[in-house]
Amino acid sequence: MADSPVTKHGANSGDEATEASAQEQKQMEQAYAQMKRKMSMAEIGRMIKHKVMVLSGKGGVGKSTVATGLALSLAQQGLKVGILDIDITGPNVPKMMGLEGRRLHVEAGRIHPAQGHLGVKVISMAFLLDNEDTPVVWRGPIKLGAIQQFIADVEWGNLDYLIIDFPPGTSDEPLTVAQSLPDIDGMVIVTTPQDVALLDSRKSITFSESLKVPVLGVVENMSGYTINGKSAPNSEVKIDGPAGKTLKTTCDDQGNFAITIDIFKEGGGESTAEEFGVPFLGKLPFDPGFVRGGDDGVHRIVSEPEGPSAIAFAKIVAALQEQITDSDEPGLEII
Repeated sequence: MADSPVTKHGANSGDEATEASAQEQKQMEQAYAQMKRKMSMAEIGRMIKHKVMVLSGKGGVGKSTVATGLALSLAQQGLKVGILDIDITGPNVPKMMGLEGRRLHVEAGRIHPAQGHLGVKVISMAFLLDNEDTPVVWRGPIKLGAIQQFIADVEWGNLDYLIIDFPPGTSDEPLTVAQSLPDIDGMVIVTTPQDVALLDSRKSITFSESLKVPVLGVVENMSGYTINGKSAPNSEVKIDGPAGKTLKTTCDDQGNFAITIDIFKEGGGESTAEEFGVPFLGKLPFDPGFVRGGDDGVHRIVSEPEGPSAIAFAKIVAALQEQITDSDEPGLEII
């Protein structure tokens, strides 16, 4: 016997009601999960005293090297420090921190960071990859959801500083972090002296205004390569530098000399900071030891804690801490 129109209509109405109820349940679950995540991020914000974003306008300027150096230099002071590696598609921090191949520990739904040199806690996408050669091909919403999980679901504990390392450019990642993590102290812009890097650094400084996150300062990386040598005591030494420039210095009483060659020009980072009215935190030397240390998982600060690069980082960190102490500008509201 065929169903009557009334029976068909009633069945369809019941199916539609069931579908609507399931959809409403799903929306309620999503809203509850989002609320829990916001509460967790707010709590994490209270447990971490200072949050510093490290950005660069372009790749290849040593941003991750600077981020790890800042973290390690702070840890040398006996402070509790963490690094959040937000570079989803090209995470390098674990390798630089000697944590290559490490896996994260998850307990009771909470992710526990790995611990690197000097007790620095590290979270990175690299820990989740089965193979370091595996590319992460994610669309924006998935990537941004992972970033929020890295903030909300990680058991950082109490930290004095969280250093956040971003991919190059001014895109979704820093915007997501600025909107998700409360009370960010500000950002550090990393550049090198050449014009192309400085052009992109200017964009990063302007970008900070839209985020309502203050620029704590500019760091000029690869600022100069210093040649150390020996000759006759108190004698003059000449070295042919770039662009046909002759560099001169005088040996000390023991015959030691040091001459710094500006391979990538000089002073660009400082002049850019002055132009935009933001602090200049300092210069880092062009140090081949950074390359070896990054490959070996032993940062220059760890391998030579009293060396020129470690001293340069200590000066930059001191300038950074002075800016953080003086900075009281609010960040973006969590949405």
